[in-house]
Amino acid sequence: MTPELDQPYRLACLELHGGNLAGAFSVELPGLMGWVSCRPLGTSQRGGDLYYLSACSQGVIARVALADVAGHGEVVCSAAVRLRDALREHVDHWDQSMLIRQLNDSFLKGTEDSQFATAFLTSFYRETGELLFTNAGHLPPLWYRAARKEWSLLLDSTPYSKEIADLPLGLIAGTSYNQTAVQLEVGDLLLLYTDGISESWDASGQQLGLKRLLSIARGLPVGSAAAAGQGLLSAIERFRGSVPRADDETVVALERRAEAV
Repeated sequence: MTPELDQPYRLACLELHGGNLAGAFSVELPGLMGWVSCRPLGTSQRGGDLYYLSACSQGVIARVALADVAGHGEVVCSAAVRLRDALREHVDHWDQSMLIRQLNDSFLKGTEDSQFATAFLTSFYRETGELLFTNAGHLPPLWYRAARKEWSLLLDSTPYSKEIADLPLGLIAGTSYNQTAVQLEVGDLLLLYTDGISESWDASGQQLGLKRLLSIARGLPVGSAAAAGQGLLSAIERFRGSVPRADDETVVALERRAEAV
């Protein structure tokens, strides 16, 4: 397993970092601090959860993708290549719609040798604090709005969506997915996760589900992405008690950081 790093890993311009290897680390992206934990089920070092983080050539756009592939082994490796290649091709594009159209055909629907995948993709524009996101059948992230000290689920239907000039929002042509924009303020947090988190079971046979997950989020530390992400995993362990994990678990925590003056 990749060790927990003492210092955040800083993404270079045009770098694409990630995969499905077990590990936990902090990472610095344009305008964001992040923390990633990937825990495949059992003793495997690689699972069906995929995460990728990238920075554009000018250091102003950060992109994060979290996906869950139905399959293992070569199925996941093949899906990872398609996701990685598409993200690299569009690393400098603020608008995600072309990327989503490409992934809709090459990744999300699967091919003859792979099964269905879900994904959450988000792009952050450092200079304005605007966040684009597309949820392709994935679970909704947890969103902490620091000014209101409030947790909620980040949904396509969020009342906090905004318009961005010259950027196509709403339904992406040729797909069933939407591109939505919100404003991320300094101190706001996003917690992306896979279904190994939300579909955890406790000893009484109760599944966690989104309602309980949101309730757990309200008790999480919010001082940093790492604190929130680690707190979430600890809370899930307490919820499960003696019940073993039943699936891969991946969490990607993001915090909008204050820019140096």
